[in-house]
Amino acid sequence: MLKIAYDPIYAHPLPAGHRFPMLKYELIPEQLLHEGVVSLDNFFLSPPVNEDVILLTHEQQYWHHLRDLTLPAKEIRRTGFPLSALLVDRERRIAQGTIAGCSFAQEFGIAFNVAGGTHHAGTNWGEGFCLLNDQAIAANYLLNNQLASSILIIDLDVHQGNGTAQIFANERRVFTFSMHGANNFPYRKERSDLDVALPDGTGDEDYLGLLKEAVPTLIAQQKPDFIFYLSGVDVLKTDKLGKLGMTREGCRERDRFVLEQCKTNAIPVQVSMGGGYSIDIKDIVEAHCNTYRLAHDLYF
Repeated sequence: MLKIAYDPIYAHPLPAGHRFPMLKYELIPEQLLHEGVVSLDNFFLSPPVNEDVILLTHEQQYWHHLRDLTLPAKEIRRTGFPLSALLVDRERRIAQGTIAGCSFAQEFGIAFNVAGGTHHAGTNWGEGFCLLNDQAIAANYLLNNQLASSILIIDLDVHQGNGTAQIFANERRVFTFSMHGANNFPYRKERSDLDVALPDGTGDEDYLGLLKEAVPTLIAQQKPDFIFYLSGVDVLKTDKLGKLGMTREGCRERDRFVLEQCKTNAIPVQVSMGGGYSIDIKDIVEAHCNTYRLAHDLYF
């Protein structure tokens, strides 16, 4: 069964002025339900992740500043939105949703988080609309509980997964792969185990050629027993923040290839959705929904 963590921003709405201007988190489930790709039984809402699990990844002082709403003003500005208890609760529930997704992925092959992909959060900082790094937290949870021994993180958001790279810089059991725009946020990059930095305007052919060379090689070399996939659709040419030149069809082929590699090699994969900022909301929702449609067709 395809299991999907539902974004808690809609189950527990934030006050006016504190909600993300990201209607996609509501429209993606609605579209999938409308098409009959999924039913309500496919969705689950997670409780907040426990503190001890957060502290496997994030430094205690940083976490306490978030928890107690005492993050310095400069650091709040770096995150991109006002700090609130409901916002921290949302991030904790997203992280737990990704952890739960790992268990479902190990049972069914794949699982999703409608939100997540908060890859800019490092051990002791938040930035770029990311406070807690959901996939890093889940990866450390798997390692700490001996549920995985070799993890590959495939980050195909248009922005480098700088927080994820920093968190796992000295962790040999986690291989971080980020394929992103060279001239895009974050402007001070961290070093992933493999970074593929793309020039502005990179289109489908060049992008897919590089991807199809990299992923099978990494799987063969690293022999992961779990994969995290960050499937941001801000690689689209229509994206306001992306700077690349991919079509919706190219983005779909990207997802198909990654998911097929996971399934062919019998490696469980947890998918978090990441970014998408096209002017027309239909472009965002359709590109994200393609990832779910592909998973449904490939796995179920």
